[in-house]
Amino acid sequence: METTTQQLLCKNVKALPPSFIKGMLKVTQDPEIISFSGGLPSPLSFPMEALGESMAHAVERYGTKLFQYSLTAGIPELREFIAARCNEKYGLGVTAADILITTGSQQALDLIAKVTLDPGDGVIVEEPGYLGALQTFLQYAPTFHPVALSEDGLDVEGLASALAAPQVKFIYTVPNFQNPTGLTYSVQNREAVYHVIRDKNVILIEDDPYGELRFDGKTLPYIAAGRFDNCILLGSFSKTATPGMRVGYLVCKNAELLETIAAAKESSDVHTSVLSQYVLYDYLTHNDYDGHIAEIRALYESQCKTMLDAMAECFPASVSYTRPDGGMFIWCTLPEGKTALDFFYEAVECKVAVAPGDPFYTAPRAVRTFRLNYTNASKEEIREGIHRLGTLL
Repeated sequence: METTTQQLLCKNVKALPPSFIKGMLKVTQDPEIISFSGGLPSPLSFPMEALGESMAHAVERYGTKLFQYSLTAGIPELREFIAARCNEKYGLGVTAADILITTGSQQALDLIAKVTLDPGDGVIVEEPGYLGALQTFLQYAPTFHPVALSEDGLDVEGLASALAAPQVKFIYTVPNFQNPTGLTYSVQNREAVYHVIRDKNVILIEDDPYGELRFDGKTLPYIAAGRFDNCILLGSFSKTATPGMRVGYLVCKNAELLETIAAAKESSDVHTSVLSQYVLYDYLTHNDYDGHIAEIRALYESQCKTMLDAMAECFPASVSYTRPDGGMFIWCTLPEGKTALDFFYEAVECKVAVAPGDPFYTAPRAVRTFRLNYTNASKEEIREGIHRLGTLL
């Protein structure tokens, strides 16, 4: 029976499942739990002293600008910095006019869905895919068309088949160190995906929060950013500077589409925190940002190796797992007859938290997969936690 409050809510909201992100973050607050469940960067990666200096410098340099309303698109200085970096690293040929500053990439996902989706419209997603994106898109009642993900990338035949469905509005991808699997699309797969979509009237979202975190191999080109007008590239400073400032960005060369998304943002929050933008811009332009990222890579490579070595020692051969070249996650598969949800509850009893795979799929199922995060635990915690999980397995 509906409560009086539920009677006031819209159908789409009432149909939403409980937030699994909220549940995972709640588990991480227990000091006795060794948590591999969240997608949290290491606090050691936060440039605390430099950011503190930039807070003071920003007040001195920009004065009342920090505390006044500003442009919805974001402060010009930060947008110009992002455009220059995109051009230098990837040759995208973009300008500040192609950049929209967002309150984290999560807001960008919500804005894209808000301006494109009518109930029942098609959304193509990776399977498994980032649960934060799935939860965001669900608010707009789409029809999901999941496409399988392999070690090489997206199933191209499956993508072509999904594109044949009616009213497909966009494709959501995380091509670098994908969340939850840690997998990266190969160059060949990226080209194959591009050739499938290049003549289609569809939006391709390339969400790249982890691309700077490669600790093995070479940086790969994007699938379509810079050469497909309907491509939207999402970036963030949450994994390389600080997640608490909630500063992300959206890059799109389709001026009409970008203007529509910006209008939706204006009606939502007017603009992203001006204070955060100026402090971040000051930090980026008065410090060795690339040197800082190199330190994060070295830290995460060491943590990842510690976890993989511990898993090789403690996990039975019946448990398989990915070996990422960067990012924050390892994806594990249990043997037949075991479900990830059962394993999650058993692991919590052992004071270890993992992320069961179920919420990373569009349809409920008893999956055998779970995600491990190696960036928000010390090496000692990683070894102890993996030992406990290995004993349980």
